[in-house]
Amino acid sequence: MNLFDVYPINEITIVKAKGSYVWDDKGEQYLDLYGGHAVISIGHTHPHWVKRIEEQLNKIAFYSNSIKIPLQQQLAEKLGKVSGKEDYQLFLCNSGAEANENALKLASFFNGRKKIIAFSKGFHGRTSLAVATTDNKNIIAPVNETDNIIFLPFNDEAALIDCFNNNGNEISSVIIEGIQGVGGINIAEDSFLQKIRSLCDEYGAIYIADSVQCGYGRSGKFFSHDFAGVNADIYTMAKGMGNGFPIGGIIVSPKIKAKHFQLGTTFGGNHLACAAALAVLETIEEEKLMGNAVMVGKYLRNELEAIPELNNIRGRGLMIGFDVPGELKDLKKNLLWNQKIFTGEAKPNVIRLLPSLALKKRDAEQFIDAIKEEIEIMISSTTPAN
Repeated sequence: MNLFDVYPINEITIVKAKGSYVWDDKGEQYLDLYGGHAVISIGHTHPHWVKRIEEQLNKIAFYSNSIKIPLQQQLAEKLGKVSGKEDYQLFLCNSGAEANENALKLASFFNGRKKIIAFSKGFHGRTSLAVATTDNKNIIAPVNETDNIIFLPFNDEAALIDCFNNNGNEISSVIIEGIQGVGGINIAEDSFLQKIRSLCDEYGAIYIADSVQCGYGRSGKFFSHDFAGVNADIYTMAKGMGNGFPIGGIIVSPKIKAKHFQLGTTFGGNHLACAAALAVLETIEEEKLMGNAVMVGKYLRNELEAIPELNNIRGRGLMIGFDVPGELKDLKKNLLWNQKIFTGEAKPNVIRLLPSLALKKRDAEQFIDAIKEEIEIMISSTTPAN
């Protein structure tokens, strides 16, 4: 049997990881500024995370949600404290797509409506309703197609107001990333998120803050939506939540009341997942990683802005993007193969930096030196000799 071929694969086999570095099966060391797609939040194989999982594995790895799992309540209390949303309710699942799926469904249960507002370049997952709200027709199968999604331009307040004026009593929810990840590191303006909040209040719709990639401290605040000074009704989470252990979740405003069997999960909130997630929150708090994300992220953006060949440096904390001109189209590839640095990309010409929140300044300096060197080599190779 062969694997189903769904991704283009770099011919690299990673066998060891520590902090912001990984090593392949040939002993080659790489600086990881991609974090497995924003998943590695506290650093690869962080010792506290490893210890937490090992200790739990020696007790019990799994039982279903038909019994009490005290770790779930411990996680809810710690998450409330670190995020500042202590009056919210936690539902645990397994992935970002599943988190968004449950959030959209819960909103519809709450107000009995069907229409959802989503935005251009948004990405919310690959499951049925989550993918329908994703602005990429290539991954929406015919069975996922629905007339219930209204796509609007990102950060366009006039279009948002007009949509509510015309459809307000049909709108169940608005789903939006505080910073679009797959879409290219596009920041939702504070005033736009504030307008979403006020219109949802006015029309009885639910504000869903997709924080799967831009949450969990990556922006320098726990949720990137917090920059706008408003609270969403539901926040969705995954990626950095478990530092590589699969876990997702939603936190739900107290105005939305739970009912038995509306939501459910077999693996969500299992013992090992909760142990991993608790280790992440404990480490973020103990090592002040949100502050580190602000400091190192500011250094990276300032240094990147000083490189004249790069355009439109943007982001918050350690979620950074920049545009690459056509003559540097191979920059990401060359950073990987020549400089041994993993980065991310977004089509057609964006490089994304999504490192661990524990990234050290000296590692950021290594990246800046490497990208300058690589750009100089690429430009000199294309400059005609006199």
